[in-house]
Amino acid sequence: MKTIQLNIDKALGRGEKSFALTKEQIYAQAANAKQANFTLENGTGKGNDFLGWLHLPSSITPAELADIQATADSVRAKCDVVVVVGIGGSYLGAKAVMEAIGGTFDNYRCHCGPDPQPPAKKSPVVLFAGHNISEDYLYELQAYLKDKSFGIVNISKSGTTTEPALAFRILKKQLEEAVGKDETRTRIVAVTDKARGALRTLATKEGYKTYIIPDNVGGRFSVLTPVGLLPVAIAGVDIEQLVQGAADMEKATASTVAFEDNIAEIYAATRNEIYKSGKKIELLANFTPKLHYVSEWWKQLYGESEGKEHKGIFTASVDFTTDLHSMGQWIQDGERNIFETVLSVDQVKYHLEVPHDADDLDGLNYLAGKRVDYVNKQAELGTQMAHVDGGVPNLKITLPELNEYYLGQLLYFFERACGISGYLLGVNPFDQPGVEAYKKNMFALLGKKIIH
Repeated sequence: MKTIQLNIDKALGRGEKSFALTKEQIYAQAANAKQANFTLENGTGKGNDFLGWLHLPSSITPAELADIQATADSVRAKCDVVVVVGIGGSYLGAKAVMEAIGGTFDNYRCHCGPDPQPPAKKSPVVLFAGHNISEDYLYELQAYLKDKSFGIVNISKSGTTTEPALAFRILKKQLEEAVGKDETRTRIVAVTDKARGALRTLATKEGYKTYIIPDNVGGRFSVLTPVGLLPVAIAGVDIEQLVQGAADMEKATASTVAFEDNIAEIYAATRNEIYKSGKKIELLANFTPKLHYVSEWWKQLYGESEGKEHKGIFTASVDFTTDLHSMGQWIQDGERNIFETVLSVDQVKYHLEVPHDADDLDGLNYLAGKRVDYVNKQAELGTQMAHVDGGVPNLKITLPELNEYYLGQLLYFFERACGISGYLLGVNPFDQPGVEAYKKNMFALLGKKIIH
């Protein structure tokens, strides 16, 4: 089986003053990267009580996957729409996988005529709530759900985080009014703490089907727990292949794997050396819109893990070629404080050629007969060459194709590299003390009573 590949050649020295990183500099960090990886494995570093994700892929049992799939199948059979309620790591991982694997226009299916999918393959429309506090968003969501058979997957460790708690309260009331309290109990699944919290109390009282968020897995590392696996299974994603890809990457990035063969250690060392050289912003770039939410997930993973003690690379993302027509100028000629990591997909799923046109008014006949993906790949290569010439170091991660197996590899690779990178930076990659600052101000403004 193939594996994702990391290429750092275009991040290496070209002689320019602002872009002189060498392979020797990166490999000089091999011992430090290896030590950081050993620290993860041995659980001796900061935040070591949140390392449950580290061996999660290899420890998930077939029985656990089968139970998640059975629940997903039950929800799929009963609901035309499923609303996943969560914020941060409680929704970004699932959203990333769904967008990457699903059909681009799946959620635009019309319910006014025959379902184009056979009953055995029917997937509900999966929507998200609880990741904002927009009154218009929630009102319009309620209006959309009004005449539809829907269910809810509520993901929250505490059950009291403002955004998801507010959305769940509103949607639960709507569901109860539509189908009654007894039926509502069969249409809500709670993913929450094993023993405490408001959602656990409610789930026990109402008899909801529940899954546990492990105590030792932080939200941004939770995509391979039921937090991510249940929603994506409902959407029709093959969770066995997703987990298998992650499990194989777990082996490939273990601390016992030599540095030169360990892409997680190389990526962590390279980005930290680039950071030391003055490049403070990392752009995760892709050339397929299906990877947009992988970038959103990645931004939280690295931003929340490393942005501490006034240190850390600022994580940003761009969707090419779209953003070449908006941000391309700045990337090419703006302040030289950025580097790029490009996500590339080797083989696309479908085949589509540029047709010949007799009039050729658009001047595209020189591309007639060529695949659209060929055109996109040349845009990718040309962009990378231009940006490197403009002083932007480029790393490239290549997926053989965009499926569950390789996406599982990618997700775990980023997680493992994040832990290593955080330790190289000298911070605790597994806490997020700064997240609470806005909440204190918001609660004070709203007049919430704080119980100490």
